[in-house]
Amino acid sequence: MYQDLLLATDGTDGARQATEHAIELADRLGATLHIVSVSEDGPHSTEKKDEMRSDPEGEAVEALEEAERSAVQRDLEVTTTVRHGVPQEEIVDVAEVNAIDMIVIGTEGRTGLDHLVVGSVAEEVVRNAPVPVVTVRDRTE
Repeated sequence: MYQDLLLATDGTDGARQATEHAIELADRLGATLHIVSVSEDGPHSTEKKDEMRSDPEGEAVEALEEAERSAVQRDLEVTTTVRHGVPQEEIVDVAEVNAIDMIVIGTEGRTGLDHLVVGSVAEEVVRNAPVPVVTVRDRTE
């Protein structure tokens, strides 16, 4: 039933926890793990950047490679993709184009004004995904 899992990662603590969860799921199900990281563009991308984060492409690649290393250590079949654009749109598109059975994504737990202004990538993926979505809450909050 679940042969192709999509892990969306951006290298944050929540995404690392989602990576662990996705790897465990893929291992138990004998599934292929497809990993996507998005070099963010879009209306709120500059609001999310801080002064130390000036290379969104490099960060996307680094997040992808970190997740891939962890999956390969468990002998999983893995594919990787870096996309450019609005994260929630790109994640949903990867799921649609690649016949993904399930998406695994971390949540940051934004609340209040920050949530209203920036929104939640995970929330938008849940709303728009063509397949089930497993959200993994950041336990370090």
